[in-house]
Formats: sequence, C-alpha cells, structure tokens
Amino acid sequence: MLMSSSERLAVLRYEPNGFRVIAPGTHVKCAVSGESIQLEVLRYWSAEHQEAYANCALATMRLAENG
Repeated sequence: MLMSSSERLAVLRYEPNGFRVIAPGTHVKCAVSGESIQLEVLRYWSAEHQEAYANCALATMRLAENG
C-alpha cells in the first residue's frame, strides 16, 4: 500500500482488550512482516510483547515462537 506524506507511525500501548494511543498516527508496523497496518483495521496484537500483527496467521506464528 502506498502511503501519503500525511500518514504517520502511531505509538500505541497494547492492552488485553484494546489499545491506547500514546502518540497519534495513522498506522503501526507488523512485528513479523513489517507491513503497515492502518489503525482502523488493527485487530491482532500482543499486550505481553507490545507488538502488532497484520493478520491472525502472523500473530499465531509469532506467539508460537515466543512460547
């Protein structure tokens, strides 16, 4: 996906039932693939590891690595 110059990386605090915006932005990066994830479609993250994931398969793969 191409991003416009107005798009900025957000800083989030991932919690068990949601996330809190620490620094505003339009997207975060997937901890596994590096893919940009728009905040409005962010569905997978780890509160324990403070990471976001682009999809269920990547989240499952990462969490299996971390035991």
